[in-house]
Amino acid sequence: MSQSKVFSNCDEALRGLVRDGQLIAVGGFGLCGIPENLIVALRASGAKNLTVASNNAGVDDWGLGLLLQTRQISRMISSYVGENAEFERQYMAGELELEFTPQGTLAERLRAGGAGIPAFYTRTGVGTVVAEGKPHEVFDGETYVLERAICADVALVKAWKGDRFGNLIFRKTARNFNPMVATCGKVCVAEVEELVETGELDGDQIHTPGIFVDRIVQTLSVKRIEQRTVRSRSVL
Repeated sequence: MSQSKVFSNCDEALRGLVRDGQLIAVGGFGLCGIPENLIVALRASGAKNLTVASNNAGVDDWGLGLLLQTRQISRMISSYVGENAEFERQYMAGELELEFTPQGTLAERLRAGGAGIPAFYTRTGVGTVVAEGKPHEVFDGETYVLERAICADVALVKAWKGDRFGNLIFRKTARNFNPMVATCGKVCVAEVEELVETGELDGDQIHTPGIFVDRIVQTLSVKRIEQRTVRSRSVL
């Protein structure tokens, strides 16, 4: 019988996988769909000098912001970092390296890494600082810039539901980066809100096949909102 992919907690799920200097790909968008419990376990691992590829760096006190507090991240590959004051402070002070990547390009770099495509050309970013120092090529009269795929040492994702083989279903906005992240890592660890037996998921509803997932752990999800905006009640 093959070894189970299911682990009892996030610390065990990361044991033996993470070490200093790795490239870690992390799913999620804002605070939606982030593997928040795996990030806490990554902080507890003490691994440092990490390069993290993720759409953003969370907020100051949650998500990847926790790893910025402990100075475990030395370089970020991101498309949006506007909600994290500590990120801004470290970057402006020269304490943190940042590779800005347009959001769609970041998604494609992750997808390419999982598909075995080493690089691709895109028009996005041509003529901006994003394209500086990168090879250019002309196709059908248009200039394109070469972007390298992202192949991570470890991929961390969060899914709504999964089975014991690692088949995953993502819910709504959590689906935008997590599926690509899951495929681009040499090892993928998934945390899920609901864990079912293999065969219980509808095959037509599965977003990430279990062949891409090496370890899985069921966690209690923390539902947080980056910026809560409410409409003031009108006075009649």
